[in-house]
Amino acid sequence: MPGVGFPASEDATEYMRPVAPLPKPEDSGVYGPVMIEPGEDDEQPKNSKKKALVVAAAVVGAFGLLYGLDILVSSGNVPRGVTVAGVDVGGLSHSDAEKKLRDEIGPRLSKPVALKAGDVTAELDPKAAGLELDWNATIDRAGSQPLSPVTRVTSFFTSREVGVATKGDDEKVGGALEALRPKTDHEPIEGTIKFEGATPVAVEPHDGQKLKAEQAVGAVVSNWASGSPVEVPMDFTPVKTTKEGVEKALNDVVKAAVSGPVKIKGEGKDANLTPEQIAGTLAFEPGDGGALNVKPNKDKLAEAVGPQLKDTVKQGKDAEIVFEGGKPTVKESVDGLDLDWDKNLQPYFDTLQKSDAREVKFEYKHTPAKVTTEQANKMGIKEVIGEFQTGGFAAASGVNIRVVAEKVNGAIVKPHETFSLNKYTGPRGTAQGYVEAGIINDGIPDKAVGGGISQFATTLYNASYIAGMKDAGHREHSYWITRYPKGREATVFMDTNGNSLIDIAFTNPDDTGVAIQTIWTGSTITIRLWGTKNYDVSGSTSGEFNPTQPQEKKVSKAGCSPSNGAPGFSVTDTRTIKDRRTGQSRSESRTVRYDPQFKIVCEPPAGG
Repeated sequence: MPGVGFPASEDATEYMRPVAPLPKPEDSGVYGPVMIEPGEDDEQPKNSKKKALVVAAAVVGAFGLLYGLDILVSSGNVPRGVTVAGVDVGGLSHSDAEKKLRDEIGPRLSKPVALKAGDVTAELDPKAAGLELDWNATIDRAGSQPLSPVTRVTSFFTSREVGVATKGDDEKVGGALEALRPKTDHEPIEGTIKFEGATPVAVEPHDGQKLKAEQAVGAVVSNWASGSPVEVPMDFTPVKTTKEGVEKALNDVVKAAVSGPVKIKGEGKDANLTPEQIAGTLAFEPGDGGALNVKPNKDKLAEAVGPQLKDTVKQGKDAEIVFEGGKPTVKESVDGLDLDWDKNLQPYFDTLQKSDAREVKFEYKHTPAKVTTEQANKMGIKEVIGEFQTGGFAAASGVNIRVVAEKVNGAIVKPHETFSLNKYTGPRGTAQGYVEAGIINDGIPDKAVGGGISQFATTLYNASYIAGMKDAGHREHSYWITRYPKGREATVFMDTNGNSLIDIAFTNPDDTGVAIQTIWTGSTITIRLWGTKNYDVSGSTSGEFNPTQPQEKKVSKAGCSPSNGAPGFSVTDTRTIKDRRTGQSRSESRTVRYDPQFKIVCEPPAGG
């Protein structure tokens, strides 16, 4: 208060404690101010402080006594509130705690360990995996009573899980986990729709997952005895579709598509698809944002509709040259007429979304022949421009030569077009009628399906050589075969998948066409090229040079035929071409290197 002083050694608050309210006149019976004698209440605060100190001292003393008694009673025991693998061992002696743990945890140690691996569960045999529980380390992990009074007090109201101490053979655990991969691991499964008859059923998507082997071992060793399934680490491969996206495609598109039959109107004939057939024409693929896109499958639609509309289509065919009475004749071309599947896909799919009037008219496309009758007649195919014959083949080779000759006979090489034997025949396997016959494999006689075709290739090469055709690629045999001209022969080879590895090809250099005629007999193959004769061709071959001597090669294979071998050598062939139209001549040379033929020494096959 202003104007009131306080002793410097005392706190002003001492003088500002609350003053009891003045009695009301009606209570006291006295009117006027009540006088309070100084010093009457000054002793009260001091007495209260003393009492509080006495009480506090008593409480502390009592707590200390209890703390001492608690330490004395529980010394060496497991702390209160401690659980091991879910078993409460708090407050027990170490021996009692171990007995309780062995009684309650022990039985579960022989049971399979449940594993949670992503979206699947599995079980692991702990014994086979070399897993054991370390009882001493587990009790040590539980620990002893703490000295901290705070920890001792809180232990009455809290619990603490310390888990078990385990030991295991990482190699054995890893092996046991690897054995579970067929169950735990799986590739991602995109959401789709399958059909049970005509009823569409949603297939939910699932992420792919693979066990993280190293981390999984640690997780199992640490947690296998916990009594709860062990969650093992996995690598996940997410999918693009979602469950919601699949359901939307099912309800919004697919159910309507197979709700009834569809009529497809062709040119002069109709086709009808049942809901089951419609289901087979639908394709599914992941879309954006988890969607499942639905679209028609062109090949499956053609497979379902084609047989019903086969009478409305016509197979196209190029004009051919046939040889009647020893002369070439043009066999007329046929334009193709087929359903335009690319144009028909979307109208078909739109029709599937209708609930009534479910019919659609399909469009057709006309496909002109690549070589029309008119073109063939204008190609100037009127005379022989090149001819060559070879013979001396074995019976099996003769079968293959006949098959390829029938395939090539009548082939037309348009002006400035390149003819490839491998491309024209396609695969040459048993399905096409070829048989096993002799070939040359790494310089040694051998057998393979299609053997002998190289003789046809050599005959074709020489016919094109004489006709003045432009060489578009060929390769000679590795060593010379006596029935072929030196430096003027060719080999071909396709692998079992029909891939062209060695080919013979030539280009027609003129504005007139060329037709190939093949004439096969049991002992010879003749190839004639027909066209307009614009060139006179002559060839000359040099003498042999750079000879090399054969080496001996031992062969222990059934059917081996010994041979004295033959020297290798080089030759140069020169072709001179005179253009009848201009009178100009040009020459081109090619040097060929032939390897020596091995001297074959036959040895008994292994094992006799």
